[in-house]
Amino acid sequence: MNAVIVGVLLMLGLSLARVNVIVAMTVSALVAGLVAGLDLTVTLKAFNDGLSGGAEIALSYAMLGGFAVAISKSGLTQILAHRLLHLVNNNSEEATTYLSMFIMAIILACSIASQNLIPVHIAFIPILIPPLLMVLNQLNVDRRAVACILTFGLATSYMVLPYGFGGIYLYSILHKNLADNGLEIIKTSVPMAMIIPAVGMLVGLLIAVFFSYRKKRQYTHSHTDETTTSNHIPRGEEAKKVIIVGCVAIVASLIAQNISGSMILGGLVGVMVFSLFGIVKWEQSSDVFSRGVAMMAMIGFIMISAQGFASVMKATGDVASLVAGCAELFGDNKPLAAAMILLVGLLITMGIGSSFSTVPIIATLFVPLSLEIGFSAMATAALVGTAGALGDAGSPASDSTLGPTSGLNADGQHDHIRDSVIPTFIHFNIPLLIFGWIAAMVL
Repeated sequence: MNAVIVGVLLMLGLSLARVNVIVAMTVSALVAGLVAGLDLTVTLKAFNDGLSGGAEIALSYAMLGGFAVAISKSGLTQILAHRLLHLVNNNSEEATTYLSMFIMAIILACSIASQNLIPVHIAFIPILIPPLLMVLNQLNVDRRAVACILTFGLATSYMVLPYGFGGIYLYSILHKNLADNGLEIIKTSVPMAMIIPAVGMLVGLLIAVFFSYRKKRQYTHSHTDETTTSNHIPRGEEAKKVIIVGCVAIVASLIAQNISGSMILGGLVGVMVFSLFGIVKWEQSSDVFSRGVAMMAMIGFIMISAQGFASVMKATGDVASLVAGCAELFGDNKPLAAAMILLVGLLITMGIGSSFSTVPIIATLFVPLSLEIGFSAMATAALVGTAGALGDAGSPASDSTLGPTSGLNADGQHDHIRDSVIPTFIHFNIPLLIFGWIAAMVL
């Protein structure tokens, strides 16, 4: 039995059975190591060695969580939510339908901007979404549609737009690993190769918003809604000051992050600006960071454990044997080869939870294989890029699903697996498989 298949399927099965994701990944990693013939000591060492790779990511999310709490305490998002709620209460049912679409368009724009224009990644979600939950509840918007919108922006934009995180994925990771493994392709051709797969993501989004989750869904009006949207709503001159300082804090955070390349410093600068201008009191700074860590702790620990899981998968040595076994099956059959490459990429990324971590693994294996079978440079780039991105939108350990859950579950009414993972897997991974295969055939 292939240890990678066993580990990934066990992790997914345990997650679907509502076992904690961290526990599911830890148990699955240990089982995969034992299936591969590694003893328990070696398996645990591989797992522990991988944990350090997620420490910086976890600290970055915790610091950005503190920045999110500072923005929330300032009342900036409460102002937005209060004004939107006023529109909901003072408009007809037909008008509220348009308002729902307008709010979802704003969420989509923020999600895309978080990857490319203003690369803060998922940190904007706990800032923007919790204060809007009462508005979404009033409009009876199905949160599964919002989860799909957020995941679309988080995943699709880095796949095709070479700016911010997109520049890192397309140029620093994908192109570099393609070139390192013998593929001759210019850097600017890589985003072009990913256009067709990105169209598949767009098709999935349209299906999710206008068909699958178009109907209204009832949510309970909870105490969290009231404390998030009604408590401490700045007005008049105070509101103007909050808006100005909030904009300065966000801009300063972005500048610090872009100059230093550190999300940790960016989050710290944002919190300090709020403190310096008195929006967040100095004596409250400890509480701000404590709440920020608490808000993002689950995501941080999942990312850390995902690195340990990935380390065990690599240590088993079964990734290479998995691909070799696939090669024996499809021989020189291009359509079958493309399908198998994408499916193996889906399996690996679902387990690791990060497309950025998957590309270096699969490029080493798939680039020589694709060239031997006769795929063009563009088709090879599309295959590897799509295989890397596959699973990012549907993995329980991916920040593209963890991020939306962190915001939409602020009042405890959004399940990570059933309301984020399954909807995004269905609406994005399936179209991405189809359109990635089409790209390999036509390019």
